[in-house]
Amino acid sequence: MSELPEKQVKRLHSLIQEAETNLAAAKELLISIMGDNGTVITPRASSTDDARGKVIEGVFDGLKMAGPDGKEYPVPANYASKSKLVEGDVLKLTITDDGSFVYKQIGPTERKQIIGTLVQHDGAYYVEANGREYRILLASITYFRINVNDQVTIIVPANNPDAVWAAVEAAL
Repeated sequence: MSELPEKQVKRLHSLIQEAETNLAAAKELLISIMGDNGTVITPRASSTDDARGKVIEGVFDGLKMAGPDGKEYPVPANYASKSKLVEGDVLKLTITDDGSFVYKQIGPTERKQIIGTLVQHDGAYYVEANGREYRILLASITYFRINVNDQVTIIVPANNPDAVWAAVEAAL
């Protein structure tokens, strides 16, 4: 194979990988705006009122917060990634009078760290560790600037062996 086609193939591969990353980001954003069933999530939970707005406490499921009323509230992927939220963390959501959502982690679940390898398939990112795969937010991929096949340290709930999601602690 001559030099020019090899460069073109590498460039094409790079463009495809970038397109897959962008598509995964778009899907993640869509899920954070809309529920899994495709309907817009509307925050009308029974909650308490305080000077800043309505306050709802719930449990993070790896992607969104489940409120006590069974409703789900989108958690911004950047917040979840930078805060290293894991399934089972207790969050407080304040819905301000202007409709803004303000999250705060108030009850972190017990955690453990494990090392694994980043993989991508079906338009999503996973870390293979201890013989299984954990789903990873795209925001973590971009925040930590990690690539497929990189070694990473992830955080998983210590008391939930069925956890689907993990938070990225660091790239190795």
